[in-house]
Amino acid sequence: MNTYDFTFAGQRLVARPSGALHWPAAGLLCVSDLHLGKSARQARRNGVQLPPYDVEDTLARLEAEVEATAAATVICLGDSFDDLQAFDALPLTALDWITRLQAGRRWIWIEGNHDPGPVALAGDHLAQFRHLGLTFRHFASDEDRGEISGHYHPKLRLRAGSRACFLVDEARLILPAFGTYTGGLRSDDPALDRLMAPGALAILTGARALAVPMRQNRSGRASSRRGR
Repeated sequence: MNTYDFTFAGQRLVARPSGALHWPAAGLLCVSDLHLGKSARQARRNGVQLPPYDVEDTLARLEAEVEATAAATVICLGDSFDDLQAFDALPLTALDWITRLQAGRRWIWIEGNHDPGPVALAGDHLAQFRHLGLTFRHFASDEDRGEISGHYHPKLRLRAGSRACFLVDEARLILPAFGTYTGGLRSDDPALDRLMAPGALAILTGARALAVPMRQNRSGRASSRRGR
């Protein structure tokens, strides 16, 4: 199997190589930080011309995950759109694609900092969602155990570059960004080091979801550096 199964807050979860999180017992699929429309926003604000294929690529990968897991519920964990203008500029084909993905299942849009507030799409628009001891929100906090969040786009530095990753300890789980043109924050950044407890794991995305220690030294071995 290319996925990585683990127990978090008493629930069996599956980290998928794509960066999606599957909760089989709940029939739930969670993705974070789609940032749909990022290429259009970059062109509008900075004059940076990125190939305008991010929306199609992101939705195609999301559709593959929905079909592979047969998810009855999908949670988009915030920053689903790069901003509200990016949503307004989405082509009709993309909106129809999202509508097809939503058909026959519950769809939950969690509010993020790039898309603060409901948008004109079907589904539940929530600040956070709680189910069976797990809390889904965009920003990590110190309030809850069993918290699943996004926002940081974590990446683990490796000898050959870096890979997007999940970060998990006993209290919280941070998802990687799912969007095509999303950057990332290295897992050794102080912001993430403060959030994650000693012994936290990084689950790498790519061809195979692989768990390694989050804190690594420059040789790629586990580090004794402590968080918090």
